[in-house]
Amino acid sequence: MSGGAAQVRKRSVTLRGHPTSVSLEQAFWAGLKRIADARGLSVAALVAEIDGRRTGNLSSAIRVFVLETLAR
Repeated sequence: MSGGAAQVRKRSVTLRGHPTSVSLEQAFWAGLKRIADARGLSVAALVAEIDGRRTGNLSSAIRVFVLETLAR
């Protein structure tokens, strides 16, 4: 990854009506956007879907989701 791709970015999302922030490297935000676009969803809607299935930390769950989805 390039230096810019490893930079962590914090973004706000609303989950179940409550604002929260998620910190991810830019490469994961880009992958999440790509997946959301392919599914016809907003990034917020996809994050809410991931949130509903996770058992641990949201940022980690998003990273694993992006890696597993793009590896298919």
